[in-house]
Amino acid sequence: MTSVELRQLRYFVAVAEELNFGRAAERLLIAGPSLSQQIKALERDLGVRLFDRDRRSVSLTAAGSALLPHTRALLERADDLQRRAGRLSGSEPVRLGYVNWLPSDLTARTATVAQLHLDAWVAPSHTQAARVAAGGLDLAVCWVRTEDLEERGLRARLIGADRLYAVAGGDDTSDVAARDTAVLLDADTTSWSSWNVYAEELAQDTGARAVRISNGGITGPAFFDHVRRCSRPVINSPKGQTTPLPPDLVQRPVTAPEIYWTWSLVWRENEDRPAVLAVVDALCDGVGDLGIRAPGAWLPDGDPHR
Repeated sequence: MTSVELRQLRYFVAVAEELNFGRAAERLLIAGPSLSQQIKALERDLGVRLFDRDRRSVSLTAAGSALLPHTRALLERADDLQRRAGRLSGSEPVRLGYVNWLPSDLTARTATVAQLHLDAWVAPSHTQAARVAAGGLDLAVCWVRTEDLEERGLRARLIGADRLYAVAGGDDTSDVAARDTAVLLDADTTSWSSWNVYAEELAQDTGARAVRISNGGITGPAFFDHVRRCSRPVINSPKGQTTPLPPDLVQRPVTAPEIYWTWSLVWRENEDRPAVLAVVDALCDGVGDLGIRAPGAWLPDGDPHR
């Protein structure tokens, strides 16, 4: 048995499934005579005849039929061992795209499972999801809806969540009800498609006032100018969660309901590469619900984590 190779066992399974040496050789991309010699060597090492064969037909012997399921199981275990070793070695590169947020411990959590390549093109959520679907990325951290996943053939797991707050003038930092806030929608749908979908549903569900703009003022100095002009506190987008506020503006918690934006890790639903799936597990296992399923939390209807 010490001379039996996994390669020979794979040859045995292929011939057993095809019951034709020619077809099996084509499937295995080897020469027919070489396949026949390898099967004979395997039979010699095992001490049993696996096939009855003549010029017109090939059939499994009783011993071959008995050994076939055990051989398949052995090969499956060998493949699993290879996948696990690949995860531990971190040898397979995985391409990850994002919008503006990533877990702070990204590198530490993925170092032992894959070579993670962070894509330099920072793009909106809908663009990153489309790139994963098209194969330009293996994974992306972005905001998606259930219908986006179904349309693009993607899967998603929760990786992060931001509780959005409101920004207002003055010095009042008390809670503000969502119905007493405003939310900006930008005419630039190329950049703000996902945010606009989210903001419109937020306004419809909570009574927040939808304010339409056309100057890219969802974030940055233009956002602060809109806050100064608005009579209501303005909901801050997830792209502005960490931007320092000017001294004349304050942050106010939003309640009734508490408003959450989710970050999903998305990948293709037919993805079967161990390194990619290992990164998904490494980044998403143990994340928890991050507060999004609390009684007073709000998510849009299409959120896959609702």
